[in-house]
Amino acid sequence: MSKRDQWQIAPFRKIIFPALMLTSLLVPFPIEAQLSSNMQSMIRRINSGEFGDNVRGGDTRGARGGGQRKWVDGGRSYTSTERGELVRYDTATGKREVLMSAKELTPPKIERPLSPAEASLSNSNQMLFATNPRTVMMRKTANDYWVLDKTTASWHKLGGKTDAGLLYAKLSPDGKRVAYVRDNNICVENIGNGAIKRLTSDGSDNIINGTSDWVNEEEFYIRDAFEWSHDGRHIAFLQFDQSHVSEFTLINYTDTLYPVLTKYNYPKPGQTNSAVRLGVASASGGSVRWMKVPGDPGNIYIARLGWANSEEIILQQLNRRQNTNNIWLANAKTGQVRLMFQDRDDAWVDVNNVINNTFSWLENGARLLYVSERDGWRHAYAISRDGNARLITTGAFDLVSISSVNEASGWLYYIASPENATQRYLYRSRLDGSGKPERVTPDDQPGTHTYNVSPDGHWAFHTYSKFDEPEISELISLPDHRRVRVFQDNADLKAKVAPILAGRTEFFHVEVGDGVKLDGWLIKPSHFDESEKYPLIVNVYGEPAGTTVNDSWAGTSRLLLAALADDGYLVASFDNRGTPVPKGRAWRKVVYGSVGVLASKEQAAAVRALAAARSYVDLDRVGVFGWSGGGSMTLNLLFRSPELFKVGVAGAPVPDQTLYDSIYQERFMGFPKENADGYKDGSPITFADGLKGKLLIIHGSGDDNVHFQGTQRLLNKLIELNKQFTFMEYPNRRHRITGAHLDTLRYGFLEEHLPAGPR
Repeated sequence: MSKRDQWQIAPFRKIIFPALMLTSLLVPFPIEAQLSSNMQSMIRRINSGEFGDNVRGGDTRGARGGGQRKWVDGGRSYTSTERGELVRYDTATGKREVLMSAKELTPPKIERPLSPAEASLSNSNQMLFATNPRTVMMRKTANDYWVLDKTTASWHKLGGKTDAGLLYAKLSPDGKRVAYVRDNNICVENIGNGAIKRLTSDGSDNIINGTSDWVNEEEFYIRDAFEWSHDGRHIAFLQFDQSHVSEFTLINYTDTLYPVLTKYNYPKPGQTNSAVRLGVASASGGSVRWMKVPGDPGNIYIARLGWANSEEIILQQLNRRQNTNNIWLANAKTGQVRLMFQDRDDAWVDVNNVINNTFSWLENGARLLYVSERDGWRHAYAISRDGNARLITTGAFDLVSISSVNEASGWLYYIASPENATQRYLYRSRLDGSGKPERVTPDDQPGTHTYNVSPDGHWAFHTYSKFDEPEISELISLPDHRRVRVFQDNADLKAKVAPILAGRTEFFHVEVGDGVKLDGWLIKPSHFDESEKYPLIVNVYGEPAGTTVNDSWAGTSRLLLAALADDGYLVASFDNRGTPVPKGRAWRKVVYGSVGVLASKEQAAAVRALAAARSYVDLDRVGVFGWSGGGSMTLNLLFRSPELFKVGVAGAPVPDQTLYDSIYQERFMGFPKENADGYKDGSPITFADGLKGKLLIIHGSGDDNVHFQGTQRLLNKLIELNKQFTFMEYPNRRHRITGAHLDTLRYGFLEEHLPAGPR
């Protein structure tokens, strides 16, 4: 389950409030009666918009309420869309200039100005705009695209007369043409005369050109799978053939007189994947040349592609087991490929995402910037074309992500936190590997920092938050980290949340045996008395895709947990080994082949260790809740440690690991035929007989990611075992469910079955 699928989840458009469905249990009064007035008040306040529509979005707002900022002129300026106008700011002085008025940004027959989807303000007279987004192919977003020629102030709608949505439109390097995907084919349109050339013609429900199938989008984030060559003469693209991938069916019972079936291809562990290949087509049309990438197309992954120059394509190819990442250079004219570099690991290797999921070259294309764990830590390397790897970042710590490369000054800027894995800071190292890493973020700003560094390396859009403090957004200079101007200080929001959160949160470490220390956080009641004993509720995730113990603002979820604590609970979270914490390769990959086993042991050990160190933790009253991987972990904890965990709420869980998608599960567990015991031992359903406490299971019947199928298997198993439980189905909801109904249900169940307050 990907990081975005943790329990702090995004809104779903369609909100219906169904009744609570119960298995072998009847509740004679509404669940609201079990939820405190304090919690009900906080839920109402959040849903009323009192704390903003998007309390996490401070970094994208301009000083005048503007939209996303974009660097131009190498960093000497930046643009923003404000009140419908496209404006440019001088970075050093802050001088504001209106580049285009709202009227100029409004296409014919469109009653509002648009924001540029892509703009090369210094190099092109054309600007690309996207509007009217809608979901197609299960989850892809199609748009109507418009191109504005600034020299003539004329608009051109892409796609001809058809109203069919287009996917992932991209301007050619010279700005005269646009490539996009329509009906699973790649098309190139001439902006001047509207002529459309279809580069592929075999697109269908099963043959996908220029974008990806379901599982590659979910796990490798492949959406636009095509790229213009540097000279604009060719387009390299991926083709996925899912003809032999088994279909999964979702059933919608509610919207029509008869059920509607939605079928889509979804490979499960050990089953057939899509066959993938890399092609090159002339932008003027003609036959496709397929690159001669080794391996069975149905048992490899091409996770990234790009142009090394106008004649060479670079690609990342993973084997099916995902323990080898081959970097190939392909000759676009002949299709021949040459192995440039190979990265291997006994467990798994990650896709190399350097900056914005693209390839970054150094020394005029002589070396590739690459991130690897080959020495036990996640470090940056400069890889020559003959495969020689030169270490850039040094030291016994993990690089979290790369922020910027500045060859002119010889520096690599990146995010790391050597001393505190819950926080994130900006560091820099010499590109030649000499010297020691330098921290750029000031020492007096603990928490989590993100940076959008200008191309010239002199400036950065900077955001900063803490666990109990919303983000600030500002412009800083580098490397001195001097504040130049504030975009959004979130002062009003800070004033509202401070009395709710201040002084009640704590980060700590707990030892769980063998010298292993886990990070954790704790929220206490506002009227806390350490001489008393309080029940403990654990917010859990625990899988390799995400973390929960982060010293950063997480929006209104923090306020809900604080309100829960005020009802007389301790609320805590722990990051066990196997989560992607920056503590080295061994920490993350110790769970290979046994996801769910060590994690559930360490979560239980963390609770016991916390109680041993703090007399106010009541081990007789422990609850747990989580979503997706956290839902699975909730089940594991209730089933494996029933003497400790008395109440649990499992949202959208994976009770049986053989039912999730192939890429995710095989990456961390290997193949079911080779690791049958591991799949069995890691699956909560195997231990369902251990259930003794109160369990609420929640799932959306339209979940295309973590299928409702797994929950139904678990329900059958619990019924067979005569285990009582509570179950809530959200009809047709997908994986991300949110809203007042869910909050009331989840927290009401915890408060009903886990007595609150000191004793």
